[in-house]
Amino acid sequence: MSAPIGDDLSPHVLLVFGATGDLAARKLFPGLYRLAAAGRLPSDYAVIGSGRHSPGTDAEFRQQVAEGLRDTVDDLDESVAEDLLGRVSFQTSDADDGADLAAAVREAEDGLGDDVRRLVYLSVPPTAMAGMVAMLGREGLTERARLVIEKPFGLDLESFVELDDALHEEVDEDQVFRIDHFLGKEAVQNVFALRFANALFEPAWNRRSIAQVQIDVPETLRMEGRGSFYESTGCLRDMVSTHLFQILGTIALEDPGEWSADAVRQARHDAFTALRPLDPSDVVLGQYDGYRDEDDVDDDSDVETFVALTAYVDNDRWQDVPFHLRTGKAMAETRRTVTLRFRAPESAVFGDPDGDELVLELTDDALISVDLAGKKPGPDMELASATMQLDFGDELPDDEPLEAYERLILDVLRGDHTLFARSDETRRLWEVCQPVLDAMPDPQPYEPGSWGPQAALDLAAGGWRLG
Repeated sequence: MSAPIGDDLSPHVLLVFGATGDLAARKLFPGLYRLAAAGRLPSDYAVIGSGRHSPGTDAEFRQQVAEGLRDTVDDLDESVAEDLLGRVSFQTSDADDGADLAAAVREAEDGLGDDVRRLVYLSVPPTAMAGMVAMLGREGLTERARLVIEKPFGLDLESFVELDDALHEEVDEDQVFRIDHFLGKEAVQNVFALRFANALFEPAWNRRSIAQVQIDVPETLRMEGRGSFYESTGCLRDMVSTHLFQILGTIALEDPGEWSADAVRQARHDAFTALRPLDPSDVVLGQYDGYRDEDDVDDDSDVETFVALTAYVDNDRWQDVPFHLRTGKAMAETRRTVTLRFRAPESAVFGDPDGDELVLELTDDALISVDLAGKKPGPDMELASATMQLDFGDELPDDEPLEAYERLILDVLRGDHTLFARSDETRRLWEVCQPVLDAMPDPQPYEPGSWGPQAALDLAAGGWRLG
């Protein structure tokens, strides 16, 4: 039996900024717990949470983390949780003062032996990022460190360039891991396997066979306490410039030739380079009725809670194929669905049948279905629709998928950049979005529980698969 992955990793100090926040409670600490339970963390490590405000003593902070684990982890193994919590502490810091934090990090490192590395997770707003990185540089905490940067990476092209320049004043690009948890989803990674490991799909993965692509990420959730965040970002920056475009890049890229960080990220960058800057006339923004009544939202807010748009990838494979993207809050369903709608066959035998659809459900258990036409049972030659489905959870019941943050934290510990955005990728996506940011359409109202404004429903020829 091979040794657990964690045995091959150097000792680490994991420094988590924003450690008392919602992301840490729902994703980061549960991710660390699952890695610990699977033997995938280093044998020797410590976790130091940090932020401007102290949660109290270390014991009180550990109790807060423990409560979060019990809320988010099914069948919590108390012995694993106890070991993890025993390695956790908290030290206040801010952009102006990190001396006590630096002392705490070095004290933790003294107990971990030689060859200690640092993983610094920066779950802070874009406006605070540059100051925090400068503090890390002043205190020498960027040495032997990998920095995980949470989205959004800036708020527009100009602020991204300023943030990126500030980052590169303190660290090299190979130390930076721009995290987008959609890339960590098993189902998104499975797109590579589906396409490049199956001759059934790759020859048809182009404009000659595919009429349109739909990337649909609706959510039933409203603000859930994130009103102030949405007031400063909006749906376009929160979801489209990051998650949805990363899915588009995964669908649209050329064959990278190998599964490696350099090859995959270059292929994704090339797809983004071919991505046409957005035309504001191809973008529909919406705001659900009642948004202005949410906590921390302005009474006259014009912030969008919904975006639908049409994008184009101007290369030989995808020329003139519309990529329809849609996402929003307070919608009819919560889904993560990619639909490749094929062109109708050229044969006139059956008149003008609808094109087939390949549907990828980007859930934790990858679900793939193909809508096909076949003969309806009976005496006449009539067509009927049927669905062929592959459920990886059913087919591989003994294999447990890694949750997205769990996978991505492990990749940072390994130094694997494959599923993280490169600087030039991110810059290009802001260039693509900037025309809309410069001339934002007025948000149109939509009813909570609907599929968005009518103008958005009209974007996709033949209608959206969802709704």
